[in-house]
Amino acid sequence: MMFDRRMLTHFDFLLFFFLLPLMGLSAFLIHEANGALSFKQGIYFSLAFGVFWIAFFIPFRRLDRSFHVFYWICIVLLLLVNIMGTSKLGAQRWLTIPDTSISFQPSEPVKIAILLLLAHLIRANPVPSEGYGWKTFGKLSFYIVLPCVLILKQPDLGTALVILIMGFGVLFLVGVHPKIWITLGLVFAIASPLIYSSLHDYQKKRIHDFIAEKPNYHVRQSIIAIGSGGFLGKSQEESTQAKLKFLPIATSDFIFAYFVERFGFLGAFLLLSFYMGFVLHFLAYFRSDPRDYFLQAITAGIAILIFVYTSVNVAMTLGLAPVVGLPLPLFSYGGSSFITFIALFGIFENLLAFKFGFGYNRPARKKGFLAQLVRALGS
Repeated sequence: MMFDRRMLTHFDFLLFFFLLPLMGLSAFLIHEANGALSFKQGIYFSLAFGVFWIAFFIPFRRLDRSFHVFYWICIVLLLLVNIMGTSKLGAQRWLTIPDTSISFQPSEPVKIAILLLLAHLIRANPVPSEGYGWKTFGKLSFYIVLPCVLILKQPDLGTALVILIMGFGVLFLVGVHPKIWITLGLVFAIASPLIYSSLHDYQKKRIHDFIAEKPNYHVRQSIIAIGSGGFLGKSQEESTQAKLKFLPIATSDFIFAYFVERFGFLGAFLLLSFYMGFVLHFLAYFRSDPRDYFLQAITAGIAILIFVYTSVNVAMTLGLAPVVGLPLPLFSYGGSSFITFIALFGIFENLLAFKFGFGYNRPARKKGFLAQLVRALGS
């Protein structure tokens, strides 16, 4: 793949205006709270740097039906989790690489696989003026619902719901006939009692804790930390909720509460405004070219993921949503979600930087996966 100056013209440098400050603030807070975790987070940052550039140089627009292969590989990995997965805290969600201590969650790469496959299918089947009908909608829905069913068996309700919202959110933005959404809304409302009865006991307890008059211990400590930050926040020495370990999981699930304790209401307002700008940035690209269905699907998916993760994480720290363990994107400690987002950013930049070399929505090739990949990398 030869270097072309047009790559720099199309490359979205503004992405790093949003990304780098979030990473810097995250590293600062994690180091304050736990130096050992800070070192591990640095390793995740280094891995993510490599993942970004690998994703950036993969010619996604040329791979076409290869996305089916990637998708079904992720489905097989999810099946393996249910057969031989590693359990942590009562949930079987991880696979361990043989002869190593390295484990990963297949539910993370499946988000990328779904978005790439949806992008390919939408490009191969452009949206009609009245929106997708039941036949196409059913086909696309199958690829969204299947991994969600497997993830629910782990059990991981939070991730399953995120994938459902991401997948159907993309379809909603690109265009589906309104009668389909009305029908699905009615079916969901009628089936709600059955859905609730099928939940695990711990999932029902989270809902009970959420609607209870008095929030649980974790949420109470989070609200105390947020309230104690005042308008401008406190110094590290005065941040007693985190310093004295009253605030649970201050580096991941409740890192927003720790941030507000340190930087106050003003800091929280600026941080949430920053996230909103991040979401709007991707939605702007979604609307930038109605002919580029591939870019539309990817940018819509990224915007939805950032919005859902941020909204749910902040809401649960305030007691406005059940505690489901979703991290604050690109901010909470951990590698799985962070690397997934960075990989999506690499795909996004690839679609922009190499846009000049490809036509729009070409018919899918019927060549094998290896033949496509070799030809794409050699061009």
